[in-house]
Amino acid sequence: MKKDASTKIFVNLPVKDLNKSIKFFTKLGFKFDPRFTDKNATCMIVGKNMYVMLLVEKFFKRFTDKKKIVNAKKNTESMISIYLSAKKAVDMMVDTALKSGGKKLLSYDNGWMYGRDFEDIDGHIWEIFYMDESKFPKVKK
Repeated sequence: MKKDASTKIFVNLPVKDLNKSIKFFTKLGFKFDPRFTDKNATCMIVGKNMYVMLLVEKFFKRFTDKKKIVNAKKNTESMISIYLSAKKAVDMMVDTALKSGGKKLLSYDNGWMYGRDFEDIDGHIWEIFYMDESKFPKVKK
């Protein structure tokens, strides 16, 4: 695939209660594009050309053929990873997620890479991490 500066990524996630999900992610500092927001869906802005579409389950099913929606509280469907610019930013976002109804998952600190994972109110896994590439382990040749 040829690189294209206009390429955008949209991750689509089913949610049980759109309003509760919007409130949850608003507390984490995310904004939403009102042009793509109605009773069935919203477009959460993650970064430049990166978006998460939160779709009410009934509406989400319109985009699948015969597959059932995974119960994300019981099974892992995917992990959404977001890089932030500092460990403190990681801690602030994850602490806010936990205070807002998220569930604590794994944490790690490898010296050069630091991360904390949480489960959102619908069971989707989010890995929030910081990486100091100057401390990246040297690759042996």
